[in-house]
Amino acid sequence: MFPVSDVIPSRTTPFVTIALITANTLAFGYELWLDAPRLYALTHTLGLVPAAFSWPSLVTSAFLHDGWIHFGGNMLYLWIFGDNVEDTLGHWPFLLFYLAAAGVGGLAHAGVNPESAIPLIGASGAVAGVMGTYFVLYPRSQILTAVFLVLYRDVIEVPAIFFLGLWLLLQIASGVASMGVDATGGVAFATHVAGFLAGALVGAVMRRRGRWD
Repeated sequence: MFPVSDVIPSRTTPFVTIALITANTLAFGYELWLDAPRLYALTHTLGLVPAAFSWPSLVTSAFLHDGWIHFGGNMLYLWIFGDNVEDTLGHWPFLLFYLAAAGVGGLAHAGVNPESAIPLIGASGAVAGVMGTYFVLYPRSQILTAVFLVLYRDVIEVPAIFFLGLWLLLQIASGVASMGVDATGGVAFATHVAGFLAGALVGAVMRRRGRWD
């Protein structure tokens, strides 16, 4: 399944979501311009390296990506779910929330892999936080999803609670399956799960206060 969009229109222009996508795009373009040694230096300087932990890297790491799929997937999900969450939180609070979710995801990764010298990069923790908030605030929304099954192709509506719930379960299952494996890279599942749960908590608080439609 490949998400295309949701069905809830933005009430305001999502300035922060657009700015974040722009910043990530510029950073990714810069990465593509670098040769291998300089790219290695960049990711090890601005990426989150648990074994050499630094607080600023919790934020800087969220603006670097490892390839087109990593970058494109994160930006697509941010575009689909970010505007409505920004509507609910407000522009500046949304920015703070996004950066905080990135930090939570990074801390979770460092906690699970404290001795790792491999830099964590990517907006996955922050975007997962956005998805977690959307999951709680808009469970009845529909996600327009492209389906490809051999010769069958179509775009269908999938309930947000199912789409995002399945995404979370896959992250948990993948994380459990990778336990005990001496990995040298790959997907930081703890980052995804922690970011999502942090976002869901924010969504629950907003829902309790009635600050959503």
